[in-house]
Amino acid sequence: MHISIKLSIFFILSTYLGLSQEDDAYRYKKTDSTEYIYMIIEGDTLPRQFIDLEEVVLLSKLKFASSEERRNYLILRRRTRKVYPYAKLASDRLYTMNRRLETIQSKSLRRTYTKRIQKYIEEEFTDELKKLTKSEGRILVKLIHRQTGETVFDLVKELRTGWRAFWYNTTANMFDISLKTEFHPEEIKEDFLIEDILQRSFQEGILEVQLPAKHIDYFELSDRWMHKKPK
Repeated sequence: MHISIKLSIFFILSTYLGLSQEDDAYRYKKTDSTEYIYMIIEGDTLPRQFIDLEEVVLLSKLKFASSEERRNYLILRRRTRKVYPYAKLASDRLYTMNRRLETIQSKSLRRTYTKRIQKYIEEEFTDELKKLTKSEGRILVKLIHRQTGETVFDLVKELRTGWRAFWYNTTANMFDISLKTEFHPEEIKEDFLIEDILQRSFQEGILEVQLPAKHIDYFELSDRWMHKKPK
């Protein structure tokens, strides 16, 4: 990603669910994340839609029209899993910062605190974010909107200045990355696939669960996209 994109992300960034075995007669077999999970009861294999633990809903197997479509999904999965922790961190830091700022009355102290958080984030994650590709950067921008409810552009504008946000976005557009990009799984197929990847990764314990800023009905979206006929 271009240096301006990284700077904006720096500022904003300013289990596996254990299937415990309660009865020796119950064993669980888990295949790839796109497969069903089966429960084996005394030798009989039964496909289950639910596991009687904490009401964990199981996701059905994905169907791909071609090997290329499956390959593209796996590439998207790798990229999404890589950048999601940064989006989650952005949400965590924003929440913590806003809660702290509510207790600070002095404008100068508020600015000092904000700069301190920014410096901490930059020093901690600069090397990692430098490794992100353009495609990973685009996904990260979408996920920050999913987790915070605000675009990267608006966050930078709110926390810095409107001019700085405009400049970052103009530079980002040169590299096909808009900081104004929002996350809309109900309208964009790639966004739905990203949401699907997140849900499956949450269930596998690969990613730490964090609810989106705005409610997303994954199963309604799944029914809509899975049964949607290609144009």
